Formats: sequence, structure tokens, C-alpha cells
Amino acid sequence: MTNAVSSKLLELGIELPEVIKPLGSYVPAKAFGVQIVTSGQLPIFEGKLVEGRLGEDLDVAQGCQAARYAAINALAAAADVAGGVDKIASVDKVLVFVNSAPTFTGQADVANGASDVLGEIFSEAGRHARSAVGVAVLPKNAAVEVELTVTVA
Repeated sequence: MTNAVSSKLLELGIELPEVIKPLGSYVPAKAFGVQIVTSGQLPIFEGKLVEGRLGEDLDVAQGCQAARYAAINALAAAADVAGGVDKIASVDKVLVFVNSAPTFTGQADVANGASDVLGEIFSEAGRHARSAVGVAVLPKNAAVEVELTVTVA
């Protein structure tokens, strides 16, 4: 029998990917008591990185999709440490870095891609605090980078 989170992922057609190998000397996620924090996760989908600057190379819709991919990758990293996605009780904090052109001010709109997918998966337990930050560049020219803090049941 599957838990509610696994069932919801199946219903949404979302398959958690393998945890992405870190680009440096760090771990993808780490537990601190009942919380797990993830390192920044990039928008990699089917082995391809979504690259580019919002407001220059990419529009808000493309940024939202990139944030969605990155949030799913972060969820996979958290679930790996938790012992499975069904052990995650809630999403507490989401931090979204957006690779932004100097005049781009839609970071919050882009970050909704991450927030929305977590809400779809976790319902009320997916409601979280969030920061959306515009940056001049991200590793590998990634469009976004997403970090999660979750609580384990």
C-alpha cells in the first residue's frame, strides 16, 4: 500500500529522478533532527539542464517550468535522506535563486513554479515560507536553483 505522497506523485504523473550528483564538495541533502535541508538543486530534466537568464534568454513560463524541475530534484534529494518521500510530512521553506537579466523583476513569478508543484504534491502540508532572489549568474548558467527545508514525520 502506498502513502498519500507516493499516490499523489503517481496521480500527477511525477516520477522522482535519481538524486543528482553534486557539482562540488557537498552532499545533496542533510538531516538536522526532524528537518532535512537540501543543497541548491538545478533544473535538470531527462538529463538536460535548463540554461539561460530570465528576461533575456527565457520568459517567465520557461522559468516556472525550470523552477518546477529544480523543486522536484530537491524533493528527490530530501526523500533520499528521509528514507522515502512518504516520510516527508511537510515542506517548510523554499529558496529560489533566479538567473536574472538586470531589469528582470519577475523572480516571485518564476518561483511559483517550485511552490505550485510542492503544493500539488503535498496539499496543505506543501504550503511554505519562501524567498525568491534574483542573481547575476548560477552554476553552469542554470536558469534557477532551488533549496528546500522539509520536516520528516
